[in-house]
Amino acid sequence: MAINQEITQALIVVEQVNKSFPLPDSKGEFTVLENINFAVQSGEVVALLGRSGSGKSTLLRIMAGLIPPSSGQIISNGKRLRGANQDVAMVFQSFALLPWLTVQENVELGLEARGISRTERQQRALKAIDLVGLDGFESAYPKEISGGMKQRVGFARAFVLQPKVLFMDEPFSALDVLTAENLRGEIDDLWNEKKFPSESIIIVTHNIDEAVFLADRVVILGSKPGRIRGQVKIDLPRPHPTNSDHFKSLVNYIYTIMTNPEVEMTGFAAIARKPSRSPYAQALPQARAGGISGLLELVVEQQNAREDLPKLAERLQLEIDDLLPIIDAAVLLGFAQVAHGDISLTKIGKDFATTTILRSKDLFRQQVLQNVPMIVSMVQSLREKQNGSMRADFFFDLLDEHFPHQEAERQFSTAVDWGRYAELFEYDASEERLYLPEVREQETGNREQ
Repeated sequence: MAINQEITQALIVVEQVNKSFPLPDSKGEFTVLENINFAVQSGEVVALLGRSGSGKSTLLRIMAGLIPPSSGQIISNGKRLRGANQDVAMVFQSFALLPWLTVQENVELGLEARGISRTERQQRALKAIDLVGLDGFESAYPKEISGGMKQRVGFARAFVLQPKVLFMDEPFSALDVLTAENLRGEIDDLWNEKKFPSESIIIVTHNIDEAVFLADRVVILGSKPGRIRGQVKIDLPRPHPTNSDHFKSLVNYIYTIMTNPEVEMTGFAAIARKPSRSPYAQALPQARAGGISGLLELVVEQQNAREDLPKLAERLQLEIDDLLPIIDAAVLLGFAQVAHGDISLTKIGKDFATTTILRSKDLFRQQVLQNVPMIVSMVQSLREKQNGSMRADFFFDLLDEHFPHQEAERQFSTAVDWGRYAELFEYDASEERLYLPEVREQETGNREQ
């Protein structure tokens, strides 16, 4: 089928979409999404999978018409989108129910806003409530029902609108594990039994197993800026057999992609992205030194100091957004390697995980100085000052050139944690100053005298 014909038949088409937000103090723009192109066809479930900062939720809101793209366009049902998209409905991570309305009244809310008659509203609401298994709770108020039931109300509220495409923005992440598993299975059952009240689904998630379980196609986004790295077809019979070898191989394959963020997927080839020249533009993984050490100690106990990443995530009960930054940090520091969905420790990683605390700090310092240009630059700046001290604002200004202020603060916090653990510098939060360790020791000694 020709590409143009596919786009014509698509329910939603994203064409060359970019989204940027201004940085503070007129320092330019921070690009959230870059050159996004893909289409959603009728009859498919598409998962948008990526780390925090990949712009998944922003892209979803652009397709819903809630925020405009900086450039590019959205084609919905054959027409360029201008304003809110009437062909979609959205289920959010938070339940967002009005506490003074009953279950049925919350479900009818969207229909009332569209001017649907009361009789039709009631009929459609009762049908949707029954579909999500809440029959008998029509007159209950949100305070009377559990979190899982509240999210069912969220699904029913979207179902009554009979959208062409249902958007789901991490709809199970606020639920406990068992409730999420149950509701996820019920949604999949409705789709497989062709009882689902929309033609397609787009789900934003950071859960790899969830993406492979629900989706026909997984679109993998890179981060900073968000961009499409590639797509994975889930070529499994429905319902997707989670215990099959092919299901596990797909999960492992996606873990491999997600744990190699600096590799671009280009068909069957891969190219490394060119790093920015500025050491302050190369983002540090958001992981504490203690978390890195704890992970390495767990892996070193496994056979050959190697472990399957999905099994590790399951053993630690960690979501991908929590686990991957720690893995990224271990790889960045040269303590670990990731290949084929497995993490294995390097020789120096094994040494770090099994040696004394004093030697581990020496090894950490050695690896930071070899592999983390940002911290090397910070240490050099301190050494160039006669008093061996600098205000934190200096480093914030450098980071603000490349990141939104909140992300700049996270980068600084991580650099301080690593630098302290490596005994490369100290930080006085009350003064908001960095010091070389010997300078701080000298000041402390003078005060004691």
